[in-house]
Amino acid sequence: MSDNFNFDGKPSRPQGTPLQIWDMLSILVLIMTVCLGAYFVLVFINPESSLNLLPPGGRGSEIPTATTTPLQLEPTWTASPTLALTPSDTPRPTFTPFFTNTPFSLVPPTKTPKPTSTPKAAFGVVSPPRNVDATLYNPDHGCNWQGVAGAVLDENNADYVQSYFVVVVVGKVNGIPVGPGGQSQIVPRTSPQYGLSGWELKFPWNEPVLSKGELYVQLLDIAGVPMSDKIPINISDKCSENLTLVRFKANR
Repeated sequence: MSDNFNFDGKPSRPQGTPLQIWDMLSILVLIMTVCLGAYFVLVFINPESSLNLLPPGGRGSEIPTATTTPLQLEPTWTASPTLALTPSDTPRPTFTPFFTNTPFSLVPPTKTPKPTSTPKAAFGVVSPPRNVDATLYNPDHGCNWQGVAGAVLDENNADYVQSYFVVVVVGKVNGIPVGPGGQSQIVPRTSPQYGLSGWELKFPWNEPVLSKGELYVQLLDIAGVPMSDKIPINISDKCSENLTLVRFKANR
């Protein structure tokens, strides 16, 4: 017994004695303190961590409190009448006829003939009739003379001398009729001053008179068949325009 006695006055723990319960609790509290400190450090560094039970912005399980809003009418509310809808008539379905077969025919359809063009006269005029001074062709035709003259040409503008024609002037001037009686002439070679097929007719008065749209000149064959259309002419009451020139030309 003298070997285990402490002379300093302090009892010594016997060697090989196991930890007491308080020692174990102290160690456990120390470990929990370290873990808790690490948890707070982790949450402080990363607040959005899934370990944070109260993250910023509110991810908790708080239930919103329902508030009741009382229904109120507008200050100037007026009830509007409900419009009654008028039912529209639905049209009845129309009958669709059945298709019929077109009969087959061996006879080809007849062609519609093209309209025939109106044949034009054998002769026309080289240019519209014009009034000139008669003394250009005959010095004896002074201001006491008025008439119409010209020539008959073929397709090549040469004098037509193969056949004989008759030129007539028909109409009325100041009530005086101008007709075939005495107002016609056989061509060619009757008035060479207008060409080999030239012709000339004098009106039955002794001074130039004015007339518009009352006279026409026409070319006939020797049997009296029209060889041209009726060519209207205007005559002047001026001595410098007492001759009306009309030149017929064969159409192609």
